[in-house]
Amino acid sequence: MVNRTYEPIVKKPQHTMHYNNVSPMMFSIIDDPISPVRFLILDCPTESTLGFYIEQFIKLNVRTVVRCCPPTYSTTRLSEYDINVVDLPFKDGGVPSPTLVHDWNLLIYKIQQDILHHPSSSCSIDKTTIAVHCVAGLGRAPVLVAIALIEAGMDALDSIENIRSKRRGAFNKPQIAFLDSYKRTTRHKPNNPTWRLSLGKMFRMTA
Repeated sequence: MVNRTYEPIVKKPQHTMHYNNVSPMMFSIIDDPISPVRFLILDCPTESTLGFYIEQFIKLNVRTVVRCCPPTYSTTRLSEYDINVVDLPFKDGGVPSPTLVHDWNLLIYKIQQDILHHPSSSCSIDKTTIAVHCVAGLGRAPVLVAIALIEAGMDALDSIENIRSKRRGAFNKPQIAFLDSYKRTTRHKPNNPTWRLSLGKMFRMTA
């Protein structure tokens, strides 16, 4: 009979990303191949966790942050890194008003135009990123990103599936119904000059 000795089983710790002992954060990059911008859906930063988010924003070439919920942090530190903050709040679990949708589409249009006319101002490796957050990043923020994908030519249900594949639990039933019935304001895709002309006409009074 052979005597065997066994090493005690020691569980290795799970390594997750923390910042000042806060919970792990979840970031979801939503990319559209035909668009000069991409989107980053995330949960809501706070003053104590903002430093971590800024680090990630820099890595991901985030130039604009859109808040769909009441402010939980000062924009001062973000402005120090030339990151613009835009407030487009609407009700938790709800859908955006036509005015807010217009403002969201106009924001994307202006960013795209800036990239087209000033290509040197964007990162040569990564696309310019628009970060969008609500509280948990599961309702309001995904709705706005889905609208952007629909406007770029993606089918509504495909946009929902695309986002859900990267952000589990996104959207509630009213939000899905809203997106399924959403009518895009343009007929052309961003890489088509006619699309840019169409958007320009749509926003000529407010651009």
